[in-house]
Amino acid sequence: MKSEKAVFKTEDGVEVSGDYYPADGAGAVILLHMMPKAKESWRDFALKLNENGFSALAIDLRGHGESTKGKGGRVLDYEKFSDREHQESIKDIEAAADFLAERGIKTNNIALVGASIGANLALRYQTEQPDVAFSALLSPGLDYRGVKTEPLAEKIGSGQFVFLAAGGEGDEYSTESAEKLHGLLDCAKEIKIMDGAGHGTNMFLKNPELADRVVELLADVLKSK
Repeated sequence: MKSEKAVFKTEDGVEVSGDYYPADGAGAVILLHMMPKAKESWRDFALKLNENGFSALAIDLRGHGESTKGKGGRVLDYEKFSDREHQESIKDIEAAADFLAERGIKTNNIALVGASIGANLALRYQTEQPDVAFSALLSPGLDYRGVKTEPLAEKIGSGQFVFLAAGGEGDEYSTESAEKLHGLLDCAKEIKIMDGAGHGTNMFLKNPELADRVVELLADVLKSK
């Protein structure tokens, strides 16, 4: 299935570009890329979500891909961002959720899958939105550009689910981070460490079963809501 172009503005005036893959089911997944990737890095996984009845919205975080237009026409480039500017990407997720809400998808039917800094941002959004039942964090870190996950993990509600994955050998920082976060989470959770699997969405290439497991868990969690 072909994606539809999605363009919407954040509360601070950033124009966010996305690829929207609509499906007939009630659930939808917001997909958050790693640096220096963009929304296209999620295409195969988004199609898998579609095949399983989920809509998907892959966005270019501010300063990446086609999301380079800020308030007043300011040109955004993530390579020139301060940590604070990276942290403001949470507003891109809020705007993505609003986009889905306009299409009748309620917050309790929205899940998030993020890679690297996208994983950290996904956990932050899930912490701020207790109705978001599921997130999958691919190669999270304890601190990516000031998005710190340890305090977030301690705030996740008991009714939420967090899946963590990391590439083991060759991806040591993310692996150690995922293991620590798994220990801090007081909710339904699962962790998968795959030695030599790479970082973030690259893990899907060497381990196709990872994508299958994320979809399986996602379906189980949302069906129970």
